[in-house]
Amino acid sequence: MKNAFLVVDDEPDIREILQFNLESEGFAVDTAVSAEQALKLLNENSYQLILLDVMMGGMSGFRMAEKLRKEGISIPIIFLTAKDTENDMLTGFSIGGDDYISKPFSIKEVIARVKAVLKRTEKDSEASGKKKLDFDGLVIDLESKQIHINEMSVMLTKKEFEILYLLFKNPSRVYSREEILDKVWGDESYVLERTVDVHVTRLRKKLGSHAVYIANRSGYGYCFNPDIN
Repeated sequence: MKNAFLVVDDEPDIREILQFNLESEGFAVDTAVSAEQALKLLNENSYQLILLDVMMGGMSGFRMAEKLRKEGISIPIIFLTAKDTENDMLTGFSIGGDDYISKPFSIKEVIARVKAVLKRTEKDSEASGKKKLDFDGLVIDLESKQIHINEMSVMLTKKEFEILYLLFKNPSRVYSREEILDKVWGDESYVLERTVDVHVTRLRKKLGSHAVYIANRSGYGYCFNPDIN
């Protein structure tokens, strides 16, 4: 079913409000009272997005998300939480969350965030089938693993290319240093988070005037910001 969502929250009022309003927007919605019930539903159904409460009895939302990502399940996840601290936001992003909404929230905010994540996911799916990605004269050639800026070749190292591609294919998505390490360096556990900063600094120098698109979200990480004028 297209645009079927799964709402996971142990508060009945939250589940009811989200289900009613999302269905009013034309989305199909299932609900679960726990992470354990949600995992069973995920084994039986296909969903386009999960709205996931962080603090629940039994398995937490973070634990559930981490389990899904380790199993290779890439369904977009928006965390819902009454906690609004930098560490919690970083945790959510580092384990593969796509967005993070603090309670209490407005329904308009939830709907806007949901649509933004869906739009970004659709763009990612389209991009995954392309051999070249481009924006404002910056072209990433996925076959040759090279980039060109205004038709001029720019030499990047393997790690620099992978960082750029990671940020580029998910515009406005903020990646923590820990998450970049995990996705680009993988099992190279000896690598420090500071390494990410060093590589991003070198990448920016090579991008010249296009470096402005690689934004540093202080305290959070990096993103490709296409909205810079």
